[in-house]
Amino acid sequence: MVIQQGTSHHYRRLADGTVRYGASNFRYLWPAECDLMARLAGLTPERRVADWTGSPFTADSESHVSVWRKLPDAAEAG
Repeated sequence: MVIQQGTSHHYRRLADGTVRYGASNFRYLWPAECDLMARLAGLTPERRVADWTGSPFTADSESHVSVWRKLPDAAEAG
């Protein structure tokens, strides 16, 4: 079974020299899963790139930044 889960650990040093710790649990998500959830929510894909610098998204990309848009309903468009 594939769990697709992880935990991100964060340490931050404060001005007084103490360290604050926090953890965030997350689940890995494939782009196709994002696309399905977006479509079910009524969104349409606008753009997908590999990273925040806008590198092209390819089959070898290890990350993605995806943008979807909610189009106005015909009733809302006037």
